[in-house]
Amino acid sequence: MYLIAELARLDLAATAGSNRVNSRRGWGLLFATASRLGDGWFWYALGVALLLVEGHAAGTAVTLMAVCGLAGSGFYKLLKQGIRRPRPCEVHRQLTLTVAPLDRFSFPSGHTLHAVIFSCIVTAHAPALGWIVWPFTVLVAASRLVLGLHYPSDVLAGACLGAGMAWAGLALSAAAGFTL
Repeated sequence: MYLIAELARLDLAATAGSNRVNSRRGWGLLFATASRLGDGWFWYALGVALLLVEGHAAGTAVTLMAVCGLAGSGFYKLLKQGIRRPRPCEVHRQLTLTVAPLDRFSFPSGHTLHAVIFSCIVTAHAPALGWIVWPFTVLVAASRLVLGLHYPSDVLAGACLGAGMAWAGLALSAAAGFTL
């Protein structure tokens, strides 16, 4: 029991420390923008850009992004409803909140889950795009802490789940004979 309480204390301390950045001039806007782009807009635009630039050659990757993204949405929503962990901004009112949460519960971070899924698939398809998608993924994950919407354990769980789902999607796609 002590270990769980200590991990919860560390989770909150890390969230509170990260959230201090939110009140610094310009930084709050940067992380709020990253979070809103991470709602899906960045990924939708990237998928459309891949199709416009590469045409049919990007079809498998974009389709896999969509399928894994939809599966990820269903999975993390089930987890959130089952676990029902309140967001840090709901429990600790002293956190500075500049972006409204999209739903009520925090575990796992859906933004991070999707960012990792999409970055893994895009990097498998076009490794040269890694220098764009991975820094953005880190920014999205960090934004969830800075904005007071998630604990580090939420973000870590989202990243691990996203990596696992992307790996499964890539493996199933390859086994079915699709090439990225």
